[in-house]
Amino acid sequence: MKKGFLFAAILFVAASFTNTASAQVKIGYFDDQSVLALFPGIQEKLDTVLKSYAQDSLQDEYNYTLKTYQNQDSIYRKDSVNLSKRPKALQLATDELNKLKYKLINWQQYQQESMQQKQETLLLPYRQKIAAALSEVVAEQKYNFVLKADALSPYAQPSIADNLTIRVAMKLKLPLPKEIEDAFKAATGGAAPAKAAAPAKKG
Repeated sequence: MKKGFLFAAILFVAASFTNTASAQVKIGYFDDQSVLALFPGIQEKLDTVLKSYAQDSLQDEYNYTLKTYQNQDSIYRKDSVNLSKRPKALQLATDELNKLKYKLINWQQYQQESMQQKQETLLLPYRQKIAAALSEVVAEQKYNFVLKADALSPYAQPSIADNLTIRVAMKLKLPLPKEIEDAFKAATGGAAPAKAAAPAKKG
């Protein structure tokens, strides 16, 4: 999956600074792509749906566009003499034909953009879950800023305790590699991210 658009370099301003001069600024780091990859079966689902979309919807669209272009080009050639006597009609016919021609010539780019849009549509429900979980984690842990993980310097890695990717994955109950989960628990004293409280039963 390509890097999504959910988070910029500074992703989230979570809490207001306190009025005290001694207030500590708490900074976490996060990578939404890593969380996306943890959803069971997500890559297989994407591959299946996108393959079907390319073979069916986009291929049908290409065939239709090509046939339309060929038909209009044939009509254009036959009516070129009459069209030349009507400048406005000639311009409209020429523009329409060129539009179809441009789409066919640039079909590869059009297909790539369509596939990307389709993928983002499929990923949107997952991204919304991730964003909601991140918002909860930031509020619970009182982070002031969340930085995109790849914006960090490779020479000054922060504590794994501030890795909000792990906290969000745990909150969403996504499977983590055991060594990562163990290292995180060791760094945080065995603490796990707080879970949302279950609604009280009526009655």
